[in-house]
Amino acid sequence: MANASVPMTTADGQPLFLDLKGDHHPQNGTLLGFWIYLMSDCLIFACLFATYAVLGKSYAGGPTGAELFDLKLIAVNTGLLLLSSITYGFAMISMLKGRVPGVLGWLAVTGLFGLGFVAIELYEFHHLIHVGAGPQTSAFLTSFFALVATHGLHVSFGIVWLVVLILQVRKLGLTGANKRRLICLSMFWHFLDVVWIGVFTFVYLMGVL
Repeated sequence: MANASVPMTTADGQPLFLDLKGDHHPQNGTLLGFWIYLMSDCLIFACLFATYAVLGKSYAGGPTGAELFDLKLIAVNTGLLLLSSITYGFAMISMLKGRVPGVLGWLAVTGLFGLGFVAIELYEFHHLIHVGAGPQTSAFLTSFFALVATHGLHVSFGIVWLVVLILQVRKLGLTGANKRRLICLSMFWHFLDVVWIGVFTFVYLMGVL
């Protein structure tokens, strides 16, 4: 377009120019949209926590949390997720310094911690089902599996996203788009960390203690 401004007139006849250059800030729209998504995810987890709060004592004659939960194993799992947030923070520091190898290395470490978290969670689910404490056993276990499995699915999707980002950064470098994606994944990953602290406290600690 040769002229980026289109002349118009106001009600009193004064000239008015509209700038049609198309200047915009995609990073602002991306981050705002992602914040809105995280708020919707908050509502999902709030509903799951509320459901567990109502049904968490409905054992139907079956096992209780104190009988089922291995707090030491869950503490290890919690440590893995907390460490993954720290390593992702190091990846963001490397991004700010423009160090592609540092970003790739710390993202890989974060992914390994995430895989360890998911593996322990799958082991826990397998063990519970093996001893006859599946989600169909009682309302308590139904709400437990719904809450913890939903969080585990989010972590799994986060790992897939992380792998895709590693490939993109390796191929294209720290472009503006990749930096926005790293920031969005950072918010998502730390959000899951905060949710898990709630799960660990509300479900496991209170269930055992």
